[in-house]
Amino acid sequence: MNINYDYYRVFYQVAKSGSFTKAAAALFSNQPNVTRIIKNLEAELGCTLFVRSNRGIRLTAEGETLFKHISAAVEQIAAGEQELTQDGGLSQGVLSVAASEVALHCLLLPTLKQFKQQHPGIRLRISNHSTPQAIRALNEGLAELAVVTTPVILPKSMRKILLKEIQEVPVCGSAFASLTRRPLSLKELTENPIICLSKETMTHQFYSDWFTQYGISLAPDIEPATADQVLPMVKNNLGIGFVPEAFLESDSDQKSIYRLELTHRIPSRHVCLVKRTDQPLSPAAKELEKLLSHSAAQE
Repeated sequence: MNINYDYYRVFYQVAKSGSFTKAAAALFSNQPNVTRIIKNLEAELGCTLFVRSNRGIRLTAEGETLFKHISAAVEQIAAGEQELTQDGGLSQGVLSVAASEVALHCLLLPTLKQFKQQHPGIRLRISNHSTPQAIRALNEGLAELAVVTTPVILPKSMRKILLKEIQEVPVCGSAFASLTRRPLSLKELTENPIICLSKETMTHQFYSDWFTQYGISLAPDIEPATADQVLPMVKNNLGIGFVPEAFLESDSDQKSIYRLELTHRIPSRHVCLVKRTDQPLSPAAKELEKLLSHSAAQE
């Protein structure tokens, strides 16, 4: 079908206002013209979109179905037009980003500070998720970008950009300080209580796969909800945890933390940016992507 977009714009306005007269006023047109366009649209689609009565009009089932799609399209077009008329879309607006805890602290936070300094009119909505939750938020349109750590499983409609390599290290509290005397095998490590994120996270999957490579099963004694809970638990001698080196560098109370040496080095991971390939980024999202890439390149 090659239906004039103006027909859909008129349909949207009539459905939204619930009146041909109100729609005509909003469109700076007249009621006969609006009525004619709706009749033409119904003829083109081969179905009735509105039920007319003395009480007014209401959408038919077919009209409801069409409105769900048309309303999203019309509102997206209006939002795009508004962004283009506002200094390239960077003078005001909202940018939603889904981030994992490690990605947030290792790269995203300082970049967001720079972004806000340059574009104070953009409001930021940062949701803290596990990597799978962040990807789900991106897929459902709840976020425009996701900043997470590898490993990450993506649908075909998304792509990832590796930004920064991160190295994690095993650490313990004073109660396990004797373990620092020599390198430990993974088997020896698991003879002590282990702190690792829950099975719903890619971090758990990462360590489970790594342990399995050496014929060892990972069975954490404590499963915190987020990565920033690991260090406090380690300091309180609840077990041995795995944290990014950046977490240790920013921690002011390093005297209560002991690094452990292993016979097998923990594989490195990456902070990565994930975006959808089936829809364009807003000017604000493009700007944040550029700043993230620049910040990662400077390190």
